[in-house]
Amino acid sequence: MAGKDKYVAYVSSYTSGLGSKYGIKIYDVDMKNGRFTEKQKVEITNSSYIGISHNKKTLYSITDAGVEAYHILPDGSLEFLNEASINGMRGCYLNMDQKDNYLLTAGYHDGKITILKLNKDGSIGEITDERYHKGLGTAAGRNHVPHVQCIKVSKDNKYLLAADLGMDRVNVYTLDTESGKIKEVDVIHCDQESSPRHMQFSKDGRFLYVCLEQKCGIEVYEYLEKDGNPEFNKIQTLSNSDEADSIGVASSALTFSEDYTYLVSSTAGENNVIIYKVDKETGLLTKKIQLPIAGEYPKDAALFPDNKHLVSLNHESDSMTFFKVDPEAGTLVMNGPEIPVKRPNCIVFHKLEG
Repeated sequence: MAGKDKYVAYVSSYTSGLGSKYGIKIYDVDMKNGRFTEKQKVEITNSSYIGISHNKKTLYSITDAGVEAYHILPDGSLEFLNEASINGMRGCYLNMDQKDNYLLTAGYHDGKITILKLNKDGSIGEITDERYHKGLGTAAGRNHVPHVQCIKVSKDNKYLLAADLGMDRVNVYTLDTESGKIKEVDVIHCDQESSPRHMQFSKDGRFLYVCLEQKCGIEVYEYLEKDGNPEFNKIQTLSNSDEADSIGVASSALTFSEDYTYLVSSTAGENNVIIYKVDKETGLLTKKIQLPIAGEYPKDAALFPDNKHLVSLNHESDSMTFFKVDPEAGTLVMNGPEIPVKRPNCIVFHKLEG
């Protein structure tokens, strides 16, 4: 079980103007006590998002110059492989297809999807396709131009989904795994000014979860294929806030527990973490916990792999806070002092071999 396994945690953060050049920090995870000990710092500029390949051998990061690849060593340390340009403004999110053949990046600033070939050793190759989202959304605030915030590939590796926070929609593309090219085939329309921010597929790929930043909630869709076309049917809508008017409250994180039993989200403004129990048969969510995280703007939050502790990355208060958690009992209790980290963005747990 997870209690006996050894893990490290990778934490990405901004660096510019913060007196730091280390955009990724690596921590040894104390599973029993629910704490981190710093192990290594990696020099990288403005690591806004990180992800690990499905084969667990490579870590990828967004950086100012594009994307960087790191080989994951047996002790969890990182060894630089290479970097590549995404031929656009700095990205905000990355992901891989299910076979680790392609790296996909999302551009918040320029509304762009970039697809790059991955080499057998995990290093990043050439760009295979680029796509700019077009159009005008609501003319209020930032929601008037495309902002591609998140990219996911369906578990059957057939479709690429791009959440466009500015256009209040999720664009669905076919992914040609031979050529690395995409073609738009569908659009999931979200409510006006709801701002889809993050997405997750269930472990079996039958359900899609969309976190809505401005609407401050989560929508659940059932995914099926009919006559060779994808269909996404909404089956549930939940609010991450108890306030009748959630202006000033925004949803941020959306991460599954390692066993896919729980889905964790968070809110800026109220600065809460929300934990949902997942019904793996129906895909439906039941709220178990909605409690404060003792920090400002929990940009990301994650359960430890044993589901007994939780860490919150508090972007505006430059901290990580730790909690003992019992989702079934609905309890979340502070667990030791915060750990300072400048402008943290994203956390990924990684299980060590052997």
